[in-house]
Amino acid sequence: MQRLYKLGARRVLVTGTGPLGCVPAELAYYSRNGECAEELQLAASLFNPQLVQMIDQLNTGIGHIAFIAANTNQMNMDFISNPQAFGFTTSKIACCGQGPYNGVGLCTPVSNLCPNRDEYVFWDPFHPSERANRLIVQQILTGSNAYMHPMNLNTVMALDSRA
Repeated sequence: MQRLYKLGARRVLVTGTGPLGCVPAELAYYSRNGECAEELQLAASLFNPQLVQMIDQLNTGIGHIAFIAANTNQMNMDFISNPQAFGFTTSKIACCGQGPYNGVGLCTPVSNLCPNRDEYVFWDPFHPSERANRLIVQQILTGSNAYMHPMNLNTVMALDSRA
């Protein structure tokens, strides 16, 4: 990341991993009752705090905030833990796919397709739906320190406009 700074980048948003063990693809292969794959979730829970630590070290070394971390794992886990609170009907089944949880293969013309993609957290076996992505972007812009470190994008833009 220091290479980016040396090349002239002054603000870099770095996203953490998503909920690796909770995507429909992993549910299709490892889940019996819709539970997330524990080992992959552990990997994500270890990586994201280390990302924040690295961001802090880089910013300290540079002497100002150039790198910002987005905790996309927590953003997605909020949807997965309580999809109805965000207007979704399911966080287990992909809108487009095949097999259990629509988690097998890619989204193709022969896939199962949901009637309303806005009700699904996941578009395909791996990726959030457009609506989920819009909610994630909203957190990147205005989210608290639980989601953005050391600050959200609106705060960064406000600081930059004063400079």
